[in-house]
Amino acid sequence: MKVKVAINGYGTIGKRVADAVSLQDDMEVVGVTKTKPDFEARMGAEKYGLYAAIPDRVKAFEDAGIEVKGTIEDLLEKADIVVDCSPGKVGAENKPLYEKAGVKAIFQGGEKAHVAEVSFSSLANYDDAVGKSFVRVVSCNTTGLARVLSILRDMYELRKVRATMIRRVVDPKEDKKGLVNGIMPDPVKLPSHHAEDVKTVLPDVNIVTTAFKVPTTLMHLHSIAVEIDGNVSVDDVISRFDEEPRIMLFSKEEGFTSTAKIIEFAREYRLRYDLFENAVWRESINFHDGELYITQAIHQEAIVVPENIDAIRAMFELADKQESMKKTNRTLGIA
Repeated sequence: MKVKVAINGYGTIGKRVADAVSLQDDMEVVGVTKTKPDFEARMGAEKYGLYAAIPDRVKAFEDAGIEVKGTIEDLLEKADIVVDCSPGKVGAENKPLYEKAGVKAIFQGGEKAHVAEVSFSSLANYDDAVGKSFVRVVSCNTTGLARVLSILRDMYELRKVRATMIRRVVDPKEDKKGLVNGIMPDPVKLPSHHAEDVKTVLPDVNIVTTAFKVPTTLMHLHSIAVEIDGNVSVDDVISRFDEEPRIMLFSKEEGFTSTAKIIEFAREYRLRYDLFENAVWRESINFHDGELYITQAIHQEAIVVPENIDAIRAMFELADKQESMKKTNRTLGIA
């Protein structure tokens, strides 16, 4: 019996999660939603069946010649779980609707942690989501940090983490807003919220973060410094990263001099140039004066997709951590 999955919000993350769900043999997409009749709504209707996220807009879709099968309420009647991929803070507003329908729900990192029973990252705390009804998959930046720190925490005793995030300002399709010529502290008052978000999945990690927005749409970049008790073998860290499918090592010697080059590689490597893995520069991994340094890039459009799939399996107790991650990796081509 397959888990029936509804996608509320067929946008940047929603369409990727829908495609990922469709590749699994233990779950299926029963429909997607949009708020307005645009090209993404038309594509969603053709691929998965479209429902109006806002009930009184059904006529707007019909007037645009886009077939709708009903409203979000109709879709929830068909679903076992809804993956809420609506804009930040809208997910929390949708939660009473899911509770009324008696379906489980996954929220994205744009929501506050209290919207769910647990914040989730596959490597960090898969077991915490087992059997839960409401789970929040943490943001792209938090997912990237949690993966690296989970691995290092298993290897060493981490004293303190300092991470600086150079953030893309908007996703590539967003043409109504953006930082055209400047660098913006995010927020101006430091530290940034990312550290507290990491602690929702790794509560024992002492971390401080800062963040800055820059005028690019391609990826985020993290500069990480980890204070570690005792000696660290850089070769051991590289080897462990190399063994983890959700970490991909890149080298400047191979021409990967910037995020633009990583994205160009991804365009050849995978559909939609989706990079589900952390992109870590091999040469950046260094240990000096008690601190381990790492530089990584995060594809914000794709990195949380495998975590959403793993969260579904955990919530319905379909597989343990290792089995789920292995299955998700295989179906998404994560080597």
